[in-house]
Amino acid sequence: MANKTKLELTWIGKENRPRLEPRILLENQEQFYHSAHRVTDHDFFDNRLIFGDNLLAIKALEQEFSGKIKCIFIDPPYNTGAAFEHYDDGLEHSIWLGLMRDRLTCLCQLLAPDGLIFVQIDYREGARLKVLMDEVFGNLCFKNEIIVRRGTKNVQSQFETIDALSTGHDVIYLYAKSSSVRLQKLQALDEEAEPGKWDTFWRGTDRPTMRYEIFGIRPDTGQWRWSEERGYKAKRNFERYCEEYAASLTLDEYYGLKKQEEGVDLDFVRLGPDDTVQYYVSPRNYKILSDVWMDVRTSGKLTNFAHEKHEELLERIVRWSTRLGDWVLDSFAGSGTTGAVAHKMGRRWIMVELGEHCHTHIIPRLKKVIDGEDKGGITEAVGWKGGGGFRYYRLASSLLEQDQFGNPVISKQYNAAMVAEAMCKLMVFTYAPSETIYWQHGHSTEHDFIYVTTQTLTREQLAKLSEEVGEKRSLLICCGAFRVKSDAFPNLMLKKIPKAVLSRCEWGKDDYSLRVENLPKAPPKAGQRELEFDIIKEKPGQ
Repeated sequence: MANKTKLELTWIGKENRPRLEPRILLENQEQFYHSAHRVTDHDFFDNRLIFGDNLLAIKALEQEFSGKIKCIFIDPPYNTGAAFEHYDDGLEHSIWLGLMRDRLTCLCQLLAPDGLIFVQIDYREGARLKVLMDEVFGNLCFKNEIIVRRGTKNVQSQFETIDALSTGHDVIYLYAKSSSVRLQKLQALDEEAEPGKWDTFWRGTDRPTMRYEIFGIRPDTGQWRWSEERGYKAKRNFERYCEEYAASLTLDEYYGLKKQEEGVDLDFVRLGPDDTVQYYVSPRNYKILSDVWMDVRTSGKLTNFAHEKHEELLERIVRWSTRLGDWVLDSFAGSGTTGAVAHKMGRRWIMVELGEHCHTHIIPRLKKVIDGEDKGGITEAVGWKGGGGFRYYRLASSLLEQDQFGNPVISKQYNAAMVAEAMCKLMVFTYAPSETIYWQHGHSTEHDFIYVTTQTLTREQLAKLSEEVGEKRSLLICCGAFRVKSDAFPNLMLKKIPKAVLSRCEWGKDDYSLRVENLPKAPPKAGQRELEFDIIKEKPGQ
């Protein structure tokens, strides 16, 4: 740190970064769930629920989803004093910041070039988190500090004096992947403004080319307001609304939904009660929002989960930052609100949760959403009727374990296919085993391949492989051992297992979670600095 020149938040152990093992994800077909039939064109079945440590899970997603996630929302633990009551001298802040830095760094890799990340926090770590996010994402990528109302009651009236004012809000820090990202205007319904209305489709100006038959009516004079193509499209729009949405949404709500969902202003034409053709005059009841959101709350109650997020809050975030089919990620899934909202809104989603409520709360909730039985939250507002599905994964155990003598060996939980997939991920190859060529387990380019085996390979075996690979291709071989020099064949690169794993990452650690029982208990050494802001000058030439 003494070699840098910048304002920087420093903390005990900041220089310590985990060397994460890129785990494979194991799909559990028994937990897979999907609708029996497709409900709309926006049904997605490749959503992912991952059970396991969220830092390892984010790392596991990196190869497939790097640069693909359009919106990340996380609501990490707030570092309450009760959780760290045995820590002194600011050490709890250092631990929390270190754990958050590791996660934010990995999440940044997953964000799309125009992606956004929303992190909800309160006063306990908010100021420190802001500086940390400036460091991870860049201060020029900061967009807003959004104030959101808490859904808690103020009970201080029963006391004569108080320690401090009641906390009535949380904040959400919004950062973009790139400083060049421009945000859409954020709008919300203004209930006091003018709603939509119907008006006559006929106009007095006389244009014969604008007189056509619609609803069996053709004007003798004057003209219709829109061209025949636009008029019939507006007619179909209204028919679709009546067939699919009228039972759950007003026309104003449907218009606003499509405007924010797809960025389009829909036209509508109908045959009015007096048998005249009418067109829809869109509502003037939208207001532009600022960074103070007092019309939505952070917490809601659709399940019995203690810290459940409010669906209206997530609906606003997801609608503002994504379009249909975009990927949304929440690595602190909690009760599953982010996934439930994204699902109802036709987005793809990934959620990660380590707690057992992944099974007791999230899965039952998602099943109700998919079956169309969830009547709460934003269901009515978005016209949700069910559909889609999700796939369930758990993190594989570490590739290596210790044998009876303390030596690292391949875990007994791994079969040959799992070993091949794990080594592909570790060596940054795409796992794609060939059905015809035994030594092609994956590829990094169309000419570069990887072969994984636990066997010891002889010179004769390697010579045959080299001949099959040919001069215009290369093959990385990860094996138990080999009986030649590592550079014996110019088109073969040889590496030993487990040595290749040991040199790239730490292994055997399954829990990097923010749970206090997993944190180190040792107090800071005498003279060790507490959390502080330092301006540290760079040495000449560095």
